[in-house]
Amino acid sequence: MKIDAKGIHYRIINEQIRLAIERGEREIILDNINGQRYIGCGLKGRVRITINGLPGNDLAAFMDGPLITVNSNGQDAISNTMNAGKVKISGDAGDVLGYSMRGGKLYIKGDVGYRVGIHMKSYQDQFPVIIVGGRAEDFFGEYMAGGILVLLGLNIKRKSSPIVGRYVGTGMHGGIIYLRGKVNDYQLGKEVGKEQLDEEDMKKLRKYLREFCSDFTLDLEDILGHEFTKLIPHSHRPYGAIYAY
Repeated sequence: MKIDAKGIHYRIINEQIRLAIERGEREIILDNINGQRYIGCGLKGRVRITINGLPGNDLAAFMDGPLITVNSNGQDAISNTMNAGKVKISGDAGDVLGYSMRGGKLYIKGDVGYRVGIHMKSYQDQFPVIIVGGRAEDFFGEYMAGGILVLLGLNIKRKSSPIVGRYVGTGMHGGIIYLRGKVNDYQLGKEVGKEQLDEEDMKKLRKYLREFCSDFTLDLEDILGHEFTKLIPHSHRPYGAIYAY
């Protein structure tokens, strides 16, 4: 079904989506979205939502299963504390993406802002994955506790331009960050270190990047043919020494 969101308050849009799902709709197209917030927030089940336009903050927050496709850019806090499902953004996106994300996938074709993947975590079969096709600003993977962050830098026009800002992995104590290319030591948080990729790393990258490339019509072998840097935390309790007991 289709919903024309032009000029409609975000509460009404979200109510219409929920009512449609309760009626059994499994394919929902939202036209003329222009900043409406909380789309997909808390939704469960196997539902496909296509967004034509620019959704507002907290897209897919606490979501648990649906697939959301955005045929434009995204704003801040996408996939906030998401449990399961998938979000695809065909353009750029803002800050604090995947905050405390606990599972599912967030794929962004373009660039992203600050603090992407902050407090990501994984537990048992819950495993979050964020892949960014462009570049990222500071604090990428801050306080990361689990899951995978991949940054590809595909649209950087100058080779001298950094793929990521500073303070990468600050406070990181779990998970893995893969950067396509090199990163300088001064850009990293003191809690992380560089490692060479092994065969298992390449299997993981190929698995998730195959899906990412299929979603955005990109060349998988061309992407994998470039050098990657792997970042992992030095400690699972980076601030343990300063706690008071």
